[in-house]
Amino acid sequence: MNPQDILPFTRPEIDEDTIAGVVEVLRSGWITTGPWCARFEQALSDYFGGRPVLAYSSGTVTMEIALRLLGVGPGDEVITTPLSWVATSNVVLAVGATPVFVDIDPATRNIDANRIEAVITARTRAILPVHLAGLPADLEAIYAIAARDGLRVIEDAAQAIGSLWKHQRIGSFGDFASFSFHPNKNITSIEGGCLVLPADADVDLARRLRLQGVQRSGLDGMDVDVVGGKSNLTDVAARVGWGQLQHIERFNARRRDLAQRYFAAFDALGVEARGVQLPPRDFIQSNWHMFQIVPPPQVQRAALMQALKDRGITTGVHYPPIHLFSLYRKRGFQPGDFPHAETVGASILTLPLFPGMQDSDVTRVTDALDAVLRQFGL
Repeated sequence: MNPQDILPFTRPEIDEDTIAGVVEVLRSGWITTGPWCARFEQALSDYFGGRPVLAYSSGTVTMEIALRLLGVGPGDEVITTPLSWVATSNVVLAVGATPVFVDIDPATRNIDANRIEAVITARTRAILPVHLAGLPADLEAIYAIAARDGLRVIEDAAQAIGSLWKHQRIGSFGDFASFSFHPNKNITSIEGGCLVLPADADVDLARRLRLQGVQRSGLDGMDVDVVGGKSNLTDVAARVGWGQLQHIERFNARRRDLAQRYFAAFDALGVEARGVQLPPRDFIQSNWHMFQIVPPPQVQRAALMQALKDRGITTGVHYPPIHLFSLYRKRGFQPGDFPHAETVGASILTLPLFPGMQDSDVTRVTDALDAVLRQFGL
């Protein structure tokens, strides 16, 4: 099969203005953190309603920075979901704290807010919900719990830029919100992320933590009073991110349109009656970062992925349950701890969805899935 005939599950769209802008940055001689990073941060702040925003080299370190700003460390617990990219809980381990998992709502695939209070202890410091595939978790319930129990909230909004909760843009309200600009996200800066900070956050400390804790004064003054890291965003990446942000409404509108086309095609094929679980049909709040299905139990995911690959269709797995990784099994987690996450995580499959897809690509995917299901006798 020719490479041009292969349909990826995602592909970033970079316009010519952004490409030309990157060339200008390279020619300027200032390619690390500088004026374009500041411009990108201001554009993001404007997008999130004027809240403080800092850009970083990834959407992982942003969560770790938030935890450090809150003083979360050894002896503390952070509540989160077992169905996410492992970074969500790894950052909790990175600061020396303990992740406490709560099973998902099998319909939304997000953390089940009704189960959170049962695991709160005297050591609980924060709740770290994930907006999986761009569908917001139940923030009304989560923030109500946090307020009652004196907890902080760090939203893993890596996949949720442009998503809404109760008609408010994710990141424009609430506590901390962490976003990723990885190439598979709705906008990209090649690699990168940003942290939206609440009013009581120490923005200066958050800035220092991304570059070795250095604090400068005057032309030659320098001091370090905290252990920082190296997670600053380059101007090259910031220029890409700024260019992407100009198109986010168009990108997300196209994603919604493609998702609607998926549903229409799948409805015509009757796949739900054949045991395929489709995602929630939310065209108000979700930014449709991913379109994920859960095939019926008798269809092995690997076999389905291979059959689609043979037809030139690339799929992804987002995500295996975190608590079943060896790192977490060594910490005492075991199969059966979170049955809903385990059931979904064992089968969930991400289908192609990105703004550059053609309408015919959706038909190609749905027809291929239909053919594969028939091969399995469904």
